[in-house]
Formats: sequence, structure tokens, C-alpha cells
Amino acid sequence: MKKNPLLYHFLFWLMAYIFWVFVFRNSTLVLTHAITIQFCYLVFIAANFYFNTLYTIPQLLNKKQYVKFGACFLLGIAVTAVLRVPVSWLVMTYLFRVNTGHFNIVTVFFDSFVNILFWVACILAAKLVAEKIRSEMYIEKIEKEKAANELNFLRAQFNPHFLFNSINSIYGHIDKGNKPAREMLLKFSEMLRYQLYECNVEQIELDRELNYIKNYIDLQKSRIDERIRVSFCDGNISGSLKIAPLLLITFIENAFKYVGYNDDRDNSISIELGHKDNRLIFHIVNTKDAFISREEGSSGLGIANSQRRLELLYPGRHELKIDDRENTYAVTLTLFDA
Repeated sequence: MKKNPLLYHFLFWLMAYIFWVFVFRNSTLVLTHAITIQFCYLVFIAANFYFNTLYTIPQLLNKKQYVKFGACFLLGIAVTAVLRVPVSWLVMTYLFRVNTGHFNIVTVFFDSFVNILFWVACILAAKLVAEKIRSEMYIEKIEKEKAANELNFLRAQFNPHFLFNSINSIYGHIDKGNKPAREMLLKFSEMLRYQLYECNVEQIELDRELNYIKNYIDLQKSRIDERIRVSFCDGNISGSLKIAPLLLITFIENAFKYVGYNDDRDNSISIELGHKDNRLIFHIVNTKDAFISREEGSSGLGIANSQRRLELLYPGRHELKIDDRENTYAVTLTLFDA
């Protein structure tokens, strides 16, 4: 049908013609008379349909010229109703051989106008509704493809960033002895395997994501200043819970990147993850130096990417709060229906 639109239009009008003949057939007329009358109507209805489809709708209605569209629409109906009057007289006189002494021009015109108007309006309305549905389905398909492409792009930005940071951490410990280096390399290997082979899904078991987070924290704890206290609590977490992979790691990376090194107070990173009332609550807070500005004290692209991923993956089902104060930076993420 799509490759041959002419066949599609022919079959449509053929089915409409058969429908009109047998459904709206006047019982006082023989079948041959009904076929002829309905064929005449079909010609005028089809003419109006293509007139509106090819001209008035694209040139007037779609350009919001509603008055001109209405005038042209009614004018087309009126012209075809006028043309049907002599056609009806000729058919009755020469084909049906009926006495036309009581032929009423006004009645024929009015009946023709009403019938043509009704069917043209119905067919055009059905066509517009069908096109609207197809358009919405196409837009929805495009949006899904766009969202999938954005997610793949955003996910791809996490891997290189983390890979180079981890390599630098391992490099800094190679000369301290083989045992720490081997332990770090093992953790890094697990994390890299997780990123490359397990994260290509929309949802993953929270236990596996937590294992990745713990490995990352261990790697970071081995390289940061000993004055920084790091705590991680993941109580009340069920093994059946699932989460989008690599959703939380950006906030943790941000905390380790901008944690303060102030000798006059405690420097810390506190990470908490809990589950209550079908809500998964992630809270992380890190101390930071007061002289770091708000623009400098956030990762920018990483946080923005995480916010965009949340909008795509948890639309209407998440709440993200960022509390940027003089000496602390805190993030609270709540995932509903988790």
C-alpha cells in the first residue's frame, strides 16, 4: 500500500462505494438505480476530498487561515451540489426514464449539499485523526531513540573519566610495594569489568552497584590525605532492589574531588544509602574549603549529566536536592517506587 498509494486510494473508494450501496440503499429503488445514484455521490465526494486534501488543508488550514479554509470548504461543497442537480436530472430522464415533471431543483440541491458535506467532513476528520495518531507515534519513536542515544552518550562519558582517575591512583602506589598495588589493581579490574560488561542494561541489582561503589571508595581512600575521614553506610538494603547503573558514582566522585584539606577542623566524606517506604534515599556530604566558589566547587558536567539521566530514567519518580554551603556540599537523592 505504501509503495502504491494509487491502489490504496482505489481500494478505499471502492469499499466506501460498496458500503454506501448496500447500507444506504433505498428500498424503493432497484439495485441498479442505487448503484448509479451512489456512484454520482462518490464522484462529488471524492472531488471535494482531494480538493481539501491537496489545497485547502495544506495551504489554508495548516497555515491557520481558518476563515479562508471554511469559505473554500463550503464553496467546494456548494459547487459540487450545484453540479449534481443537472446530473441527477439527466440520470432520471435518460437512464431511469422517470417523469421529471415534479423534479425539485431546490430539494435536490439541498439534499446533495447535506449528504456531500456530511461524508466529506467525516472522511476528512478520520484522515486528520489518523495522521495525528501516526504523527504522535512517530514523535514518540523519535523521542525514545533520542533518549536512548542521550543515555548511551551520557554513560560513555563516565567510563573514560573514571578510567584515567583510577589509573592515576594505581600509578601513584606502584612504588610502595607489590601488595597494595596488587590489591588496587584487583579492585580496579573488578570495576572495569563491571563498567564494560555489566552496565549495558537499564536496571541492575543494587548489591552489584554497591560492590562497585565500595571498590571505588577503597581506591580513593588509599590515595587521599589521611586527615580526611570517610564513612559509608548502606543499612536496610534488600538484595532484590534494582537501580540504573552508575547513577550514584558521579556524586561520590564529586565529593572526593572537592573535599577540603583544612587543619583547623575535621575533613570528612559521609555516604549513606537507605531504603524505606518504597523509597531509596542516597545522601552524601563532604566538607570543602570556604574559599572554593560555588562554580568551582561542583563538577559541572558530571552533575548536569546525572540530572539529565534522572530525568530520562526516573521521570516524576525522583527528587534531587543539592545543598551548597560555605564549608559543606551535600546531595540528597530520593528514588520513589524503588
